[in-house]
Amino acid sequence: MLYQIYEAQRSLMEPFADFAQAASKLYSNPLTPFGQNPFAQRMSAAYDLMYRLGKDYEKPEFGIKTVDVDGVEVAIHERVELDKPFCELRRFKRFSDDPATLTRLKQQPAVLIVAPLSGHYATLLRDTVRTMLRDHKVYITDWRNARLVPLDQGSFTLDDYVNDVQDFIRHVQKAYGNCHVISVCQPTVPVLAAVSLMASRGEPTPLTMTMMGGPIDARKSPTAVNNLAMNKSYDWFENNVIYRVPPSYPGSGRRVYPGFLQYSGFVAMNPDRHLSSHYDYFKHLIAGDDASAEAHRQFYDEYNAVLDMDADYYLDTIRVVFQEFRLVHGTWDVMSPAGKLERVRPQDIRTSAHLTVEGELDDISGSGQTAAAHGLCTGVPKSRQKHLEVKGAGHYGIFSGRRWRETVYPQVRDFIRQFDEPAAGARKGAARKAVAAERGAAPARTSAAARARRQ
Repeated sequence: MLYQIYEAQRSLMEPFADFAQAASKLYSNPLTPFGQNPFAQRMSAAYDLMYRLGKDYEKPEFGIKTVDVDGVEVAIHERVELDKPFCELRRFKRFSDDPATLTRLKQQPAVLIVAPLSGHYATLLRDTVRTMLRDHKVYITDWRNARLVPLDQGSFTLDDYVNDVQDFIRHVQKAYGNCHVISVCQPTVPVLAAVSLMASRGEPTPLTMTMMGGPIDARKSPTAVNNLAMNKSYDWFENNVIYRVPPSYPGSGRRVYPGFLQYSGFVAMNPDRHLSSHYDYFKHLIAGDDASAEAHRQFYDEYNAVLDMDADYYLDTIRVVFQEFRLVHGTWDVMSPAGKLERVRPQDIRTSAHLTVEGELDDISGSGQTAAAHGLCTGVPKSRQKHLEVKGAGHYGIFSGRRWRETVYPQVRDFIRQFDEPAAGARKGAARKAVAAERGAAPARTSAAARARRQ
């Protein structure tokens, strides 16, 4: 009943939010009688704040139209390359009519960013994507709101997540020969599992894995998020936070962990910070500080937009990652699409270099949780492993904002470059051609069509 009560409350609030928006505009317009009131600006600010607290927040857009590549504005075309029931693989295709820029774009590495499925949309990584587009071909996983997925599409489990990630990696590999993978927060665990399974089968694995602020080993420096998951029983979660989608949505009847519950948990972690932020927004509106007010709107348009997660996936994550720690114990078996159970063995990864990134002040994934990946991937030489702790950064600071752009990104970019196959293998390729020439064999040539497909 909780979901139905929430929907009824949301519907009840909608006309009041619309009224507050209209009243705010009336008081902000000096040509109306309301706008001539000496307290008009304060009234407009109060109604605007009321509107934002009561409105419904839809899924935002990435909205990346252009990026600057070495001083040249490059156009971005966003398109879906793979469409699965619970996720779209989205690509940000770059275009330029400058020949030198186009040559650089074609030579840059391909990166798959695996966005978290933990309550927010993939657009939370907008800054991550925009920054990465300067030097990389970028793909991202765009997870769907489970309440919009009809029941006839079946359920979605953590195993399905792992299998989908493998399909996405193969797709990018097929286009470019290989790729690099970045996982942010929650997907560090299923991405490591996906790459491990590929390695165990002898499939090509990504050239690098960058894991940022994720619960590889949630036992280390447990946070409030970890403690909740570890201290409540599996049955408690199933009985208290799982609800069925109401009839008004395409996914009617689907068992989900509702986004509004996850949002409530986010806010409850730092209520004073959010209260202060809204009060500051009110003051910015009164002072006419449009830049600060717009920054607030952009942040909360993203932060307040939440999605539902399929119950099976959510409960699997609670059990596998936060209660039984199957990855670090070496007891995690994943069901393949063919119906075969496969053991997750990170020690089978041999060639994928990996970088772990943690924020010093991260209150979601504690210190050491992500770095634990190095102790699991024992088959990767130490020379191909690196850890970065970002001083003064919280959870969001390692993938968004000034610290991400100025401190984290340069190291992620350089790490990818260091192990990127075309750059690292250039001398080897020249040597192979020389050997082929000595043997009288014509070196293989890359067709124009193949070259075109690589960008």
